Amino acid sequence: MTSNKRTIPLFSSALANQGIDLAGAMRRVLESNSFVMGKEVAAFEAEFAAYTGVAHCISVANGTDALELALRALDLQPGQQVACVANAGFYSATAIHLAGGVPLYVEVDEQSLTMAPQALERALRDKPAAVIATHLYGQLADIEQLAALCRSAGVPLIEDCAQSHGASRGGRRAGSFGDIACFSFYPTKNLGALGDGGAVLTANDALAARLRALRQYGWSKKYEVAMLGGGNSRLDELQAALLREKLPLLEQHNARRRAIAARYNQAFAKLPLRLPVSVGADFAAHLYVVRTERREGLRAHLAECGVATDVHYPIADIRQPAFGGRYDGVSLPVSEAACASAMSLPCFPGMPDEDVERVVEAVAAFFSGAGA
Repeated sequence: MTSNKRTIPLFSSALANQGIDLAGAMRRVLESNSFVMGKEVAAFEAEFAAYTGVAHCISVANGTDALELALRALDLQPGQQVACVANAGFYSATAIHLAGGVPLYVEVDEQSLTMAPQALERALRDKPAAVIATHLYGQLADIEQLAALCRSAGVPLIEDCAQSHGASRGGRRAGSFGDIACFSFYPTKNLGALGDGGAVLTANDALAARLRALRQYGWSKKYEVAMLGGGNSRLDELQAALLREKLPLLEQHNARRRAIAARYNQAFAKLPLRLPVSVGADFAAHLYVVRTERREGLRAHLAECGVATDVHYPIADIRQPAFGGRYDGVSLPVSEAACASAMSLPCFPGMPDEDVERVVEAVAAFFSGAGA
């Protein structure tokens, strides 16, 4: 029987943004009468670069543009391979294709579901032009080892930090390990705008200069095109102002996400579920993802209990119909098993404790037989 209780959402913008002076940020921009590439953008770029611990932040229109422009800044040539994972929603592959490259798929670690260093070591023998390492669900990859492998091979490393704002290890935050880091500020992200937005971060002065040109037509100065391959990808003043209001709260919001994840891990420890491997600083808890072969049954039961869920992500890149069977000969058993068993539970700042307990009770009921 369907629950009469209100549905617990997978994410709630209303709850996540409660208490933040978003209207004040909007008024500030409206009163400035400056809407593109103004003071708010410059201030946010400086503040986010300082927070991440990287010299340069170049804001752009969205996270996909961030990845594409990062590849263009590295001078990716048509047909060159870019190593990436296949279990992260096709976002890297989209950017690789837009930049003219070809994905080279690398297997993931069984525990973290992020790029496996041993698999990357093998892939580097094919001499890819770049590597995109995704910090999936907010979990830092084994980024130190991946970075060491890339340095040894002379291959640039791009960190895909779209889900890992604020995750850290050894005092270093996501986005400070690779040659370039790419962020998304989509509204559901740990640091989310009220629309699309993104950024590319780097410590390299020359790459930063290329990225600033590429985001705005390839200009070296107004109307002077110094490089081909540029586009129109700018974060607007309004989104920058909103992000400035939210950035000081990121640590607090991540702590709440981790606290919810820790409660779930504690409650589900004896259930037949694969749980996140960390609830520490290296996990930003963007998504709380469990794995079970009974995924569809559990999702149906939770829906009846008024608990929203989702699947991130159901189709491995190598099985996407757009490829038309191009990767039929590629075997990535860990990635494909994850796509077949992963599901996300509600976990976001502002989520009430009573909702967390409702989720716990509903999941437990399914495995106790009440929902079978």
